[in-house]
Amino acid sequence: MPRPITLNTHYYQQFDADLSRDVSAEGYGGWKQTKLTFDLTCTALVVMHAWDCGTPEQFPGWYRCVEYIPRANKIASEVFPPILKAARAAKMTLYHVVGGGDVYKKMPGFRRAQSLAAPRHSPERVDVADPFMDKISEFRGDNVFVGKQNREDVNAGFEDLQFMPQAVPMGDEGIAEHDDHLHALAKADGINHLIYIGFAINWCLLKSPGGMVDMSRRGYTCSTIRQATTAVENAESARFEMAKHLALWRVALAFGFVFDDHEVIRTLDGMR
Repeated sequence: MPRPITLNTHYYQQFDADLSRDVSAEGYGGWKQTKLTFDLTCTALVVMHAWDCGTPEQFPGWYRCVEYIPRANKIASEVFPPILKAARAAKMTLYHVVGGGDVYKKMPGFRRAQSLAAPRHSPERVDVADPFMDKISEFRGDNVFVGKQNREDVNAGFEDLQFMPQAVPMGDEGIAEHDDHLHALAKADGINHLIYIGFAINWCLLKSPGGMVDMSRRGYTCSTIRQATTAVENAESARFEMAKHLALWRVALAFGFVFDDHEVIRTLDGMR
């Protein structure tokens, strides 16, 4: 039975370019808001890659090359709890998308995903012997990301990945390693709209297995909650989080919508 839920929804109007301007895109309508009604029974909250990365003292190299970890920790401690509490109280479907470690593999939500999805056949990877490219890959690892001095800490952090304490799956909430798992769960549950939170909006939430690119290709509308995510930033963008602003625009333009946390919480509280 449908459970209509009306949310204040942020979208981006990518028209009309004004050719009389020196920068025609400045004629676009830009960010706008409207009230849209969704079916809560067809909508799921997706918590993606909410990993506990330890402390700077434990893994200093990880913190040196993944500058958003402190922001993610703050979001998990301050923003996640009221959203997850409201979603669970409203009996909204919750999924968790993972990528590394094995702490989840004995959880009922992962066993359910495995039972629903057909065996996955990984795409064939390029296999061309090329010692020059081997050297180039090594160069990138040392000089682009993660940096030679950081590799040991990053590897150590990934050896025993745990969920952030605020994002541990509860009960039989579905757990997906990739898009086949997530699609199988969503298909079984009658879901067509996925609202992603987690880390990071311009990286994993877009392109990792089970992210928006994968799921949009399967026909899902993929949205996000502005305050419940952050982005991979660079030296030029980090001060004002410009990469996040661009990623939210990309979500609104290519995948779905952007919501604000307080509006989602207030509306879900009214669904109890």
